[in-house]
Amino acid sequence: MYTALTILWTISAFIVIWAMAGYPIFLAIIQKVFKKQPLKRDASYQPNVTVMVVAHNEEKVILEKLNNLISLDYPRDKLEIMVTSDFSTDRTNSIVEDFIREHPERIIRLHKTVNHGGKTNAQNEAQKFINSEILIMTDANCIFRKDAVKELVSVFSDSSIAYVCGSTVFTNSLSNATASSESTYWDLDSKCRDIESRFQTITAGDGNIYACRNAVYEDIPLIECHDSSFPVRFALKGYRAVYQPNAIAYEKSGENDTDEYKRKVRMNRNLFHNILPSLKILNIFKYKWFTVFWLGHRTCRYLLWLAHLLLILISGCLCFSHWFWRITLGLQVVFYLVAIYGRVFNIQNSRVIKLVTYYAMTVLSQWHGVYNIITGKAKPTWTKAETTR
Repeated sequence: MYTALTILWTISAFIVIWAMAGYPIFLAIIQKVFKKQPLKRDASYQPNVTVMVVAHNEEKVILEKLNNLISLDYPRDKLEIMVTSDFSTDRTNSIVEDFIREHPERIIRLHKTVNHGGKTNAQNEAQKFINSEILIMTDANCIFRKDAVKELVSVFSDSSIAYVCGSTVFTNSLSNATASSESTYWDLDSKCRDIESRFQTITAGDGNIYACRNAVYEDIPLIECHDSSFPVRFALKGYRAVYQPNAIAYEKSGENDTDEYKRKVRMNRNLFHNILPSLKILNIFKYKWFTVFWLGHRTCRYLLWLAHLLLILISGCLCFSHWFWRITLGLQVVFYLVAIYGRVFNIQNSRVIKLVTYYAMTVLSQWHGVYNIITGKAKPTWTKAETTR
């Protein structure tokens, strides 16, 4: 029993260390060794594009979003805007309709869903009415840099690429501690995504700004998200999903832990499936780097909830047998006490305490996601974080 518990503890420790530090270091090393070059892009490639904005009660931001989209640096006759209103009950629809009337020279359409089915349902519905070669999807509360569409589509000049995601820049990362923690995490994830992209394909995208070839678009289960499901689906079909860091969207991150926690719980609504979406991924001879990337990046990350539980339980069970287990148990207890202290007293002026609190919140949100899945409370709809508007 002692040997079995030791092995299980070691595996759990590896998962935690690899997910948070080992994998980024591994990517940095292989990039140095193989020296893969950035993606090739063709700035002259300008296909017909539809930008789809999914909105549910976004009256606060939808006008700014529309004005942003019509100001983009892309040929007017090749850019269509589709606002997909997910059963909005505020002024969102009327604002969009007024905007359409005021800009007859632009190709702008509004699709209203019959029911409040969530973002994925709204996208699946509206896509049926789109004929453009490239479909770009974005949220209502983010703003594209002027050349964002041009940068996204330039990569599609490579026919092997089916999906491209851009990069989110948080506009409040310097003025808010919670936003700063999210920005730190996101910057590291983006660096990993960049290296994955250079080698083969990324493992997940960015919900604020991503695109796919309309011809290969797939309806997916409503509990899933296209930005995270499409990369793996396309990779298993032999396509590439890549990262274009020059296609930038600006967004406010959640400015309090409550909003950020709700967002993370929503992201974990399909956690069990995301650990290993398909057994095909294990075929390293066929999928090569993608197998390594998924198991090292996504599988380990989606197992953090379980790994942390096993670490503290096993350390507690074995703490009377050896000093090593007493130390590991003590360190974990201190870690969680620091996280609790940071949360209860809302510590904002200590970067270390804030990062510990943020990480613990991330793991707890996974547990909340597990609970929602088991109890049937996971759903495709959610309440938006007001501090990101």
